[in-house]
Amino acid sequence: MHPVRKQRLMIVIFILLLVAVAAAFLGYALRENINLFYPPADIVAGKAPLDKKIRAGGMVQEGSIKRSEDSLKVQFVVTDFSAVVPVEYEGILPDLFAEGEGVVVSGNLGSDGVFYATQVLAKHDENYMPPEVSDALKKTEARAAAQAAAAKESTGT
Repeated sequence: MHPVRKQRLMIVIFILLLVAVAAAFLGYALRENINLFYPPADIVAGKAPLDKKIRAGGMVQEGSIKRSEDSLKVQFVVTDFSAVVPVEYEGILPDLFAEGEGVVVSGNLGSDGVFYATQVLAKHDENYMPPEVSDALKKTEARAAAQAAAAKESTGT
Protein backbone atom coordinates (compact mmCIF):
# COMPACT_ATOMS: atom_id res chain seq x y z
CA MET A 1 0.00 0.00 0.00
CA HIS A 2 1.21 3.46 -0.83
CA PRO A 3 2.44 5.39 2.26
CA VAL A 4 0.07 8.33 1.60
CA ARG A 5 -2.97 6.00 1.38
CA LYS A 6 -1.86 4.19 4.52
CA GLN A 7 -1.59 7.52 6.36
CA ARG A 8 -5.09 8.58 5.18
CA LEU A 9 -6.54 5.21 6.20
CA MET A 10 -5.02 5.58 9.69
CA ILE A 11 -6.52 9.09 10.00
CA VAL A 12 -9.98 7.82 8.94
CA ILE A 13 -9.80 4.93 11.41
CA PHE A 14 -8.69 7.31 14.18
CA ILE A 15 -11.61 9.68 13.42
CA LEU A 16 -14.10 6.77 13.41
CA LEU A 17 -12.80 5.52 16.76
CA LEU A 18 -13.04 9.03 18.18
CA VAL A 19 -16.64 9.37 16.97
CA ALA A 20 -17.52 5.95 18.44
CA VAL A 21 -16.08 6.90 21.83
CA ALA A 22 -17.95 10.23 21.79
CA ALA A 23 -21.22 8.45 20.88
CA ALA A 24 -20.69 5.95 23.72
CA PHE A 25 -20.16 8.77 26.24
CA LEU A 26 -23.24 10.59 24.94
CA GLY A 27 -25.38 7.45 25.17
CA TYR A 28 -24.19 6.79 28.72
CA ALA A 29 -24.96 10.37 29.78
CA LEU A 30 -28.44 10.29 28.26
CA ARG A 31 -29.22 6.92 29.81
CA GLU A 32 -28.51 8.30 33.28
CA ASN A 33 -30.87 11.26 32.74
CA ILE A 34 -33.79 9.45 31.12
CA ASN A 35 -37.12 10.07 32.83
CA LEU A 36 -39.67 7.38 31.88
CA PHE A 37 -43.45 7.64 32.28
CA TYR A 38 -45.45 4.91 34.04
CA PRO A 39 -49.24 4.79 34.47
CA PRO A 40 -50.56 3.59 37.87
CA ALA A 41 -51.39 0.11 36.49
CA ASP A 42 -47.72 -0.45 35.54
CA ILE A 43 -46.51 0.85 38.90
CA VAL A 44 -48.82 -1.48 40.83
CA ALA A 45 -47.79 -4.39 38.55
CA GLY A 46 -44.16 -3.82 39.57
CA LYS A 47 -42.93 -2.61 36.16
CA ALA A 48 -41.62 0.70 37.54
CA PRO A 49 -38.13 0.85 39.05
CA LEU A 50 -37.73 1.63 42.75
CA ASP A 51 -35.70 4.62 43.94
CA LYS A 52 -35.07 5.91 40.43
CA LYS A 53 -36.44 9.15 39.01
CA ILE A 54 -39.58 8.47 36.95
CA ARG A 55 -42.82 10.17 36.01
CA ALA A 56 -46.30 8.89 36.75
CA GLY A 57 -49.66 10.24 35.82
CA GLY A 58 -53.37 9.80 35.79
CA MET A 59 -56.35 11.39 37.44
CA VAL A 60 -56.40 12.67 41.02
CA GLN A 61 -58.89 10.40 42.78
CA GLU A 62 -61.94 12.13 44.23
CA GLY A 63 -61.72 12.65 48.00
CA SER A 64 -58.06 11.62 48.22
CA ILE A 65 -56.32 14.96 48.85
CA LYS A 66 -55.03 15.29 52.42
CA ARG A 67 -53.12 18.44 53.37
CA SER A 68 -50.90 18.78 56.43
CA GLU A 69 -51.93 21.56 58.77
CA ASP A 70 -48.41 22.58 59.80
CA SER A 71 -46.44 22.19 56.54
CA LEU A 72 -46.78 22.14 52.76
CA LYS A 73 -46.98 18.33 52.73
CA VAL A 74 -49.82 16.91 50.62
CA GLN A 75 -50.94 13.32 50.12
CA PHE A 76 -53.22 12.25 47.29
CA VAL A 77 -53.97 9.26 45.10
CA VAL A 78 -53.40 9.04 41.33
CA THR A 79 -55.50 6.56 39.38
CA ASP A 80 -55.96 5.36 35.82
CA PHE A 81 -59.29 3.77 36.86
CA SER A 82 -57.75 0.30 37.07
CA ALA A 83 -55.10 0.89 39.76
CA VAL A 84 -54.20 3.55 42.30
CA VAL A 85 -50.88 4.93 43.50
CA PRO A 86 -50.52 7.01 46.68
CA VAL A 87 -48.42 10.14 46.20
CA GLU A 88 -46.67 12.35 48.76
CA TYR A 89 -45.49 15.83 47.84
CA GLU A 90 -44.08 18.69 49.84
CA GLY A 91 -44.34 22.06 48.17
CA ILE A 92 -46.72 24.44 46.51
CA LEU A 93 -49.20 22.75 44.17
CA PRO A 94 -50.18 24.24 40.79
CA ASP A 95 -53.29 26.44 40.80
CA LEU A 96 -55.17 24.02 38.54
CA PHE A 97 -54.45 20.96 40.71
CA ALA A 98 -57.78 19.47 41.82
CA GLU A 99 -59.60 16.20 42.44
CA GLY A 100 -60.82 14.50 39.29
CA GLU A 101 -58.28 16.32 37.12
CA GLY A 102 -55.28 15.03 35.19
CA VAL A 103 -51.86 15.22 36.78
CA VAL A 104 -48.27 14.16 36.04
CA VAL A 105 -45.86 13.75 38.96
CA SER A 106 -42.07 13.41 38.84
CA GLY A 107 -40.12 11.75 41.60
CA ASN A 108 -39.17 8.38 43.03
CA LEU A 109 -41.20 5.28 43.82
CA GLY A 110 -40.40 4.05 47.31
CA SER A 111 -40.20 0.41 48.35
CA ASP A 112 -43.35 1.02 50.42
CA GLY A 113 -45.36 1.61 47.22
CA VAL A 114 -45.69 5.35 47.80
CA PHE A 115 -44.62 7.73 45.04
CA TYR A 116 -42.53 10.55 46.54
CA ALA A 117 -43.03 13.45 44.15
CA THR A 118 -40.55 16.25 43.66
CA GLN A 119 -42.68 18.01 41.04
CA VAL A 120 -46.42 18.07 40.31
CA LEU A 121 -47.73 19.19 36.93
CA ALA A 122 -51.42 19.87 36.41
CA LYS A 123 -53.22 20.44 33.15
CA HIS A 124 -53.16 24.04 31.99
CA ASP A 125 -56.76 24.41 30.79
CA GLU A 126 -60.04 22.51 30.89
CA ASN A 127 -59.57 20.79 27.51
CA TYR A 128 -55.94 19.69 27.80
CA MET A 129 -54.72 16.39 29.19
CA PRO A 130 -51.05 15.33 29.08
CA PRO A 131 -50.53 12.88 26.20
CA GLU A 132 -49.05 10.22 28.50
CA VAL A 133 -52.08 10.36 30.80
CA SER A 134 -54.50 10.33 27.87
CA ASP A 135 -52.80 7.29 26.31
CA ALA A 136 -52.74 5.42 29.64
CA LEU A 137 -56.45 6.08 30.22
CA LYS A 138 -57.32 4.94 26.67
CA LYS A 139 -55.37 1.69 27.18
CA THR A 140 -57.17 1.09 30.46
CA GLU A 141 -60.56 1.70 28.85
CA ALA A 142 -59.71 -0.66 25.96
CA ARG A 143 -58.55 -3.35 28.40
CA ALA A 144 -61.75 -2.99 30.45
CA ALA A 145 -63.89 -3.21 27.31
CA ALA A 146 -62.07 -6.35 26.16
CA GLN A 147 -62.53 -7.96 29.59
CA ALA A 148 -66.23 -7.06 29.59
CA ALA A 149 -66.66 -8.54 26.09
CA ALA A 150 -64.84 -11.73 27.14
CA ALA A 151 -66.99 -12.03 30.27
CA LYS A 152 -70.16 -11.47 28.25
CA GLU A 153 -69.06 -14.09 25.70
CA SER A 154 -68.20 -16.65 28.37
CA THR A 155 -71.64 -16.28 30.01
CA GLY A 156 -73.29 -16.80 26.61
CA THR A 157 -75.45 -13.69 26.61
